[in-house]
Amino acid sequence: MVECLSNPIEYSCRENLDLYDATECQTLATQARKGRHLRLFPEPQNHISNSPSILVQLCEDDYTAWLTTSDRNQLEIATQPYQAQIWSEDQIQAAIPQIIQFTQAAMAIPNYYLWGGTVGPNYDCSGLIQAAFAAVGIWIPRDAYQQEAFTKSMAFNPEQLDFSCLLPGDLIFFGTAQKATHVGLYLGGGEYIHSSGREHGRNGIKVDILSPEGDACIQYYFQHLRGAGRVIGSYQPASVFH
Repeated sequence: MVECLSNPIEYSCRENLDLYDATECQTLATQARKGRHLRLFPEPQNHISNSPSILVQLCEDDYTAWLTTSDRNQLEIATQPYQAQIWSEDQIQAAIPQIIQFTQAAMAIPNYYLWGGTVGPNYDCSGLIQAAFAAVGIWIPRDAYQQEAFTKSMAFNPEQLDFSCLLPGDLIFFGTAQKATHVGLYLGGGEYIHSSGREHGRNGIKVDILSPEGDACIQYYFQHLRGAGRVIGSYQPASVFH
């Protein structure tokens, strides 16, 4: 559910900023690249007594998180409000080579898995995917389960290793029966690129294959394969101001 904000003023980030999942600002939730737009929640929502943070909403994807009060001086009033672009499915497919190239270039730079990372060089899984699409002007939601809900579902048969319905640029989702918790970008030929963690993954961006055989990482993600989805549009912010 998207919150209603009473303050229509948009701010832009002067620098890359860290945003957190709670008022204490201990755990990273996402990051805002320099130039991104956000709005502040009105009091009392946007500030808790003795809290070191302010609740904000990013304009491009409606994501809410906490900004440290010390970083508020890194905001300036935006000269123009954020305008979401309309992308057709054909336009998105034409941009897929650039999106794939972004992920491959990110992999070529030394990196490690960072929970909440979206600006590089260190990404989490959905942060890498969101950043890759955003690099060409296409916005998709922030988290893996949100990305799954946003995409057009693509049916395939993992038992027969038949991924013929998938196209490069499709998103591959992993997790439990209840929820997607991990996402990668399909490259074709059963391969996908993703940023995976330390415990079960590569601690960074690597290319893996959809297969029940292979090393522990390949097997782990194949066992947690949920499905795939295709991005057929750019996210349109749903924030309501009154």
